[in-house]
Amino acid sequence: MSPNLDDLDPRTPIVVGVGQASERLDAPGYRRRSPVDLAADAAREALSDAGADPAAIAAAVDTVAATRQFEHSTPMARAPLGRSDNFPRSVAGRLGADPRRAVLDVSGGQSPQHLVNEFAATVAAGGAEVVLLVGAEAISTVEHYAKAEDRPDFTEHADGSLEDRGYGLRGLVSMHHAAHGLADAPSQYALFDNARRARLKLRREEYAAAIGELFAPFTRVAAANPHAAAPVERGAPELVMPSEANRPIADPYTRYVVAREKVNQGAAVLLMSVAAARRLGVPADRWVFLPGHADLRERDLMQRADLSSGPASVMAARHALDVAGIGAGDLAAIDLYSCFAAPVFNIADGLGLAPDDPRGLTVTGGLPFFGGAGNNYSMHGIAEIVQRVRRAPGSYGLVGANGGIMSKYSAGVYTTTPSPWRPDDSAALQAEIDAWPAPDEARQADGWATIETYTVKHGRDGRRTGIIIGRLEADGRRFVARTDDRDTATVELLATGEPIGRRIYARSFGFGNRVAVDEAAMDALFPPEPAVLRDRYEHILIRRDGHLLEVTINRPEARNSLHPMANDELDHAFDAYFADDELWVAILTGAGDKAFSAGNDLIYSGSGKPMWVPKNGFAGLTGRRHMPKPVIAAVNGFAMGGGCEIALACHLVVADATAQFALSEVKVGLIAGAGGVVRLPRTVPVKLANEMILTGRRLSADEALAHGLVNRVTAAGGALDGARTLAAEILESSPTSVRISLQVMEETRGIPDVVDAVTHHSPALDELMVSADMVEGLTAFAQKRRPQWRNR
Repeated sequence: MSPNLDDLDPRTPIVVGVGQASERLDAPGYRRRSPVDLAADAAREALSDAGADPAAIAAAVDTVAATRQFEHSTPMARAPLGRSDNFPRSVAGRLGADPRRAVLDVSGGQSPQHLVNEFAATVAAGGAEVVLLVGAEAISTVEHYAKAEDRPDFTEHADGSLEDRGYGLRGLVSMHHAAHGLADAPSQYALFDNARRARLKLRREEYAAAIGELFAPFTRVAAANPHAAAPVERGAPELVMPSEANRPIADPYTRYVVAREKVNQGAAVLLMSVAAARRLGVPADRWVFLPGHADLRERDLMQRADLSSGPASVMAARHALDVAGIGAGDLAAIDLYSCFAAPVFNIADGLGLAPDDPRGLTVTGGLPFFGGAGNNYSMHGIAEIVQRVRRAPGSYGLVGANGGIMSKYSAGVYTTTPSPWRPDDSAALQAEIDAWPAPDEARQADGWATIETYTVKHGRDGRRTGIIIGRLEADGRRFVARTDDRDTATVELLATGEPIGRRIYARSFGFGNRVAVDEAAMDALFPPEPAVLRDRYEHILIRRDGHLLEVTINRPEARNSLHPMANDELDHAFDAYFADDELWVAILTGAGDKAFSAGNDLIYSGSGKPMWVPKNGFAGLTGRRHMPKPVIAAVNGFAMGGGCEIALACHLVVADATAQFALSEVKVGLIAGAGGVVRLPRTVPVKLANEMILTGRRLSADEALAHGLVNRVTAAGGALDGARTLAAEILESSPTSVRISLQVMEETRGIPDVVDAVTHHSPALDELMVSADMVEGLTAFAQKRRPQWRNR
């Protein structure tokens, strides 16, 4: 039974004011408002909505928390018109407020409801009394004026502290996924919708019709909403029928049914304790309670057992209802996050809501039609739900806010019925979710597989990119792969009929996993190159001298730094070296006298051009699992970053007196991820390795020699000659013995117990005992002559 207002704990949190602001480029009175302006406009409305003195309430605000704008939601985002360096305090300053605490939340559409949940708990615990939540986007204005001569300047500074929580992208951004085309939201959400379609056994046209029927009622709500960015009512067929205005984006989505980010919208929610509301004179008819709430996170994309649903999101919505003590049937108003169809279908399926539920599934019009105000959409949903439950006292409304790739879900139940604050049990539920079994992932996928889900992305230029998530037949591991219009057969397989469940052939490359209809088609697309040295390379030089191979990185103008093409050539050269029985030792060096290699070509990396590294790693060496023949690094000058990692991957290192070694990645915001952080602590004393890795400290050639990083130091300019001398000494030994010695060292490297390692039996020893080289060595020794090795 609900308590009377007089019986409430004075610290009970309540929403007392909500506000919204918006402007469209083509609307009368357009003023080019900045995100701060729009948020402040909405906040003023929220202060007035409380029904008490706005100035007194503003003065009482002790906390301002804001959602993060798109222009600083990722490390690479930019603000063409400038931005505030302290968004919450800039908004507060417009209102005459001076809060003791300012918070900028992480990215994600869950943020508005999460902030309500979090700060309601903070109020209930006595950590705050009056909290203003704000957010806004002016993406439409920013894009329109970004290159205009009369563009406005939205740059501003606000004094005071800021609790900036960062981007919050852990588990949501993957270089591996981006390399396969999964860098945008439509393509990733399409994977869920296509998996759901297959689970329901619907044809493509049937599912498209279902999306249209889901969203047609949303357009009616948006058409009546003065803040909607696209207030146009459309029928179900029009929403999903491709046209010039409604181009395909990523199957099954057309432009009309994906979130509309070009908006100018702001919203605010004013939250306070019952005690503060009474002190400030807020009338009881403005009070809205939060009887139920939950915040949960789904497993990361490739860890989800079933890609056709989002069980953690459903658990969050159900738990919020459970905490409130009601069911979905008790709701009078619902707003489900609707960036795409999948998150709406997911919650509707989980709660037993029909797409045509007469209550509706949105109160704003949804992200494709009202507008997807960056991370702040659901604050508009909260504002509308609060007004709805006020107009129908005693009723309940639900807001479901989705973030990431159906990754983070925050739910809240709103009502005017007096309700005590009830803590939720999200932590226990999250522990349960985190314990769910997850499929193993194959980052390098090779062999026959089955398509689990897919999409086809459509570029504005008409080009198509197919993306699949599949399962390898050999071991069931999950992988992501892509294809494009060069492989018409595979793209057509994905673009027509039912591809889910079909067999497909996968092959991994340095640039990612690719799929084709069969192995022959794959060979036609990517003809295997023989492991034979080419006559000419563009970025490296090759010199063959008997059983010795010399490879020179030939980019002195870039200090022999490596870009993808140079890496590929080195990878091929070393493939050929290891495959050639007549080559027994290799030397790797850099052209000129300035640098062995400065590592990754950062200028190329920053150019926006495609980046990849061969499967065998940087220079074709740092990730190569088997190196059965010796490779000597002849280090002349700098071996920095990736250059040092290359040297670490070699069996032997000869350095001249000018050589310097460093893992300098931390100096440019990177890490030595090509083996440096692993190999260096296994090569030099750990404390020294820690210092080099964490500070970028350089080691001279003599220091490197003293610590075992190099084998020999020569005079300046003598590294290559020194390496040749060392190679000649190796060539005096049996190549079979050298090869098998390396093999046994590799096999036993991971055996911690010395005796276990010593007694480890390697099949290579049996090979050695029947080798021609063993016979020749013993015979030559007995005959007191030089052996004639044959590598047999």
